[in-house]
Amino acid sequence: MSLLGIDAGTTGCKAISFSEKGDIIASSYVEYDAVSSGHGRAELNSALVWQKILKLIRKTAWNSGNDPVTGISVSSLGEAVVPVSRNRDILGPSILNFDSRGSEYLGKLPCFQDARKLYSINGNTLANSYGLTKLLWIRDHQSSLYEKTYKFLNWGAFITFMLGSDPIIDYSLANRSLLFDLNSRNWSETLLSEAGLDREKLPEPVQAGTVCGTVSGETAAETGLPAGIPIVTGAHDQFANALGCGIIDEGQAMYGMGTFICIVPVFEKRKNPDAMISMGLNTEHHAVPGKFGTFIYGPGGVLVKWYRDTFAAAEHEAAQQQGEDVYLKLFKELPEGPSRIASLPHFTALGPPEFIDNSCGLLSGLYLNTSRGEVLKGLIEGATFSLKETVDRLPDAGIPVTSYVPAGGGSKSDVWIQLSADIMGKPFSRPRVSEAGSLGAAILAGIGTGAFSDAREGIDAMVELERPFEPDLPMHRRYEERFEKFKNLWPLMKDYLTHLNS
Repeated sequence: MSLLGIDAGTTGCKAISFSEKGDIIASSYVEYDAVSSGHGRAELNSALVWQKILKLIRKTAWNSGNDPVTGISVSSLGEAVVPVSRNRDILGPSILNFDSRGSEYLGKLPCFQDARKLYSINGNTLANSYGLTKLLWIRDHQSSLYEKTYKFLNWGAFITFMLGSDPIIDYSLANRSLLFDLNSRNWSETLLSEAGLDREKLPEPVQAGTVCGTVSGETAAETGLPAGIPIVTGAHDQFANALGCGIIDEGQAMYGMGTFICIVPVFEKRKNPDAMISMGLNTEHHAVPGKFGTFIYGPGGVLVKWYRDTFAAAEHEAAQQQGEDVYLKLFKELPEGPSRIASLPHFTALGPPEFIDNSCGLLSGLYLNTSRGEVLKGLIEGATFSLKETVDRLPDAGIPVTSYVPAGGGSKSDVWIQLSADIMGKPFSRPRVSEAGSLGAAILAGIGTGAFSDAREGIDAMVELERPFEPDLPMHRRYEERFEKFKNLWPLMKDYLTHLNS
């Protein structure tokens, strides 16, 4: 018997079947590409991606062998939606959150211009990354598509719908539309009316972990899943990740170490909106009832990848040919102690508090005897310092963080986790399973099928913290001195770096 957790991202999808003790039984992964249909446009070919996900599920179900899947749930990317018909026909592509379409609406919706009012309802502030502006663009520029669409479904809801569920969405994904009321846990009539969008074209919001249908006979034949098994509502990937790390109590935070580092602290009550808005922090429903969370994020693995391709391309190619991990070699080159390199991680857009997107990266402190390992360490230190600027202000909003659980590809590196602990000055505990998104979805599947009575029982059964990383206090003090200097870099270099990017 196994629980299937699907983790659908922007460029790839993973399906893992787990035992009820959290052991991986079978795992498969598939990649797909975002498509550009013009300047500033980025979308997924929904039909093509769905066919790849079907094959992925079939492979995982087959490899589960003597442990057939008894329940399924999905963790997914947030804002993008797929238009579907009542008969489960896919009607068009899925516009991604970084697509520029819809930006023309940002100044035209009065209710959405009042940041405090919007935040009091939805817990977010207006931006073109949310589903709202994409839906408006489809309504006005693809009116025939808008009219014939039965439901616009976020990817988690889309996958479960295509497997045979009702059109259902959990609270965390619903809120990525900018149309959800956090307090009533339903679509906001105020925001829908202001936007001029139709409530009936949106799925029904429910608590994550709710059974929303069963695998149809047709889908069973396509996927190899047993017909009639429960399909359970999943969650936004960041909260599935948090659940898969065991993060459900106030004071804990998930530390996602993927392409971007994403810190997700958990709290029990909505916080002061003025403090949250001043730090650029959102408020979202957790996948666990009665809990909330927020996102602090910035470049992470994308910087390490840039370093690899720029400074170690030959080693990377050789490692690929030999089936080895080049990152193990590169991280062994990191020097002891803080790097002499000071860096600003503005190689791409940053998250809170300023959401900087008009700057460029900075490396300073270079000497003729500077090693490439020192450059790599400086990049990671700068990325972590950038996050620490917001983390250190969390107490102002009443959000405590006493410990972290890392997840994602970067969490496989002892060196990177220890460096993060030394800078943050808090303990990290690495889980046995790093694929936290799929594991979180599997826990939700277990809750929906009755294998677990609640999230805590699921965590106790499936999540195991493998190794603690305590901060080195003398090293932390050295990093605190560096951090004070780091905070002066952006104000000092802002005019110059933004001019270079103009």
